[in-house]
Amino acid sequence: MQTSPEALHERLARHAVERPARMALDDGRRRLSYAELVSEIGIRRRRLADTGAQRVALALDNGLDWALWDLALLLDERVAVPVPAFFSDAQRHHLVDAAGLDAWIGPGAETLGFSATPDPAIATRRVASPPALHAGTTRITFTSGTSGAPKGVCLDAEAPLSVAESLAKALAPLRIARHLAMLPLATLLENIGGLYVPLWLGATVCLPGAAELGWQGASGFDPRRALAAIDTFRPHSLILVPQLLQALVDSRHAAPESLRFVAVGGARVVASLLERSRRGGWPVFEGYGLSECASVVCLNRPGEPTCGVGRPLSHASVRIDDTGEVWVRGATQLGYLGEPSPATSWHATGDLGHWSGDALVLDGRRREVFITAYGRNVDPQWVEGELCGHPAIAQAMVHGEALPANRALVVPSSPEVDDTQLTEAVAAVNAGLPDYARVHAWRRCAPFTPHNYQLTTNGRLRRDAILNANGTWLRNATPLPLHGVTP
Repeated sequence: MQTSPEALHERLARHAVERPARMALDDGRRRLSYAELVSEIGIRRRRLADTGAQRVALALDNGLDWALWDLALLLDERVAVPVPAFFSDAQRHHLVDAAGLDAWIGPGAETLGFSATPDPAIATRRVASPPALHAGTTRITFTSGTSGAPKGVCLDAEAPLSVAESLAKALAPLRIARHLAMLPLATLLENIGGLYVPLWLGATVCLPGAAELGWQGASGFDPRRALAAIDTFRPHSLILVPQLLQALVDSRHAAPESLRFVAVGGARVVASLLERSRRGGWPVFEGYGLSECASVVCLNRPGEPTCGVGRPLSHASVRIDDTGEVWVRGATQLGYLGEPSPATSWHATGDLGHWSGDALVLDGRRREVFITAYGRNVDPQWVEGELCGHPAIAQAMVHGEALPANRALVVPSSPEVDDTQLTEAVAAVNAGLPDYARVHAWRRCAPFTPHNYQLTTNGRLRRDAILNANGTWLRNATPLPLHGVTP
């Protein structure tokens, strides 16, 4: 299944005729109807053409401008490069050079070698010999590297739109009329699921800035502000990573009445969090995807029994090889920036899984499963999920490769949680785990965040970076009784 930019443009034009007064975009200060949307995208397409921009960084906060520039780039099939807000100066310089960017939209352009143009929004630079891109590339999404340089995933225009159309078909019965973008639009999951899908459906996309949603830079997330935004915009749908879902449910057990669908993914969701959310009326549905496959591959659907990460979407084919690894075909990447094109249309995900009927159930990451000194295989995400399911623990990383006893870094749910409470929490979780998976030593630590490069925007732990920072203690083979260490 292939969906072209022309198909999206025709869809938006049809909405503009059939429902011209319906709001398409709303950031809380400015609103655009569908009739105005088509015109505004056209204006930005002309502005891009006037500056000659071909490879364009999009470094704005969530809002109408981010959406309009992104749509203009997509419809013109120029190369769009969303820039995560947490990228360091060094990572931004790497992104500019690796992609051969000739234009920058957003703050900070001058420090990266771009110069002002007559258009106040677009800064440009001359690139004499731009690096070669995979043929057809119109989007480069940079995934978080383990310690330094991010890796660029090259996609064509059809891949994200094929995923968007699949999602729109799956969600059509819910009649979603308002979506609130909780994640940064630089995140491919929100870009596709939170912008393209609602617009395909003729719904309103609500786009307040990060601060209004409770994001607090490097210091974390305020669920009270996020819940206030949900109360204000009354969305029918949200996309969350597990940490956000847990923070919202911990702050308000009962779901906001407007919600019809809450997609959660990016990292494994512990069963106890899903159960607690659903008991509170949160309409939570787990999914699965990765940037190399243009985000979403599988999703649990409303009205169906929930199982694992759900059935593959209509655009995707999924198979599991003899070793248990999950492979995906359909809307996959053209290749990594600066690397050869894939030899096959099937993408090896690195995830392990099995089928339960038509649904995919994940069994961990191939390279993350560790083997203890006693030869037992342990999926750390399983143990981490159980730890984070306890109210006293917000985040955890478990390590036990070649060790006689597993160790964990533990982030408390609030500064008021003391070491005695953490000891009790770890002991309570251990009581429900088999002996080989239990945590025998833990250490209190600061939160893992995108800003300290220990967490991706999708909520995945960047294990190599965390090991680099804490490896001496995590790799200590001395067997210890359960206790905590406060650095």
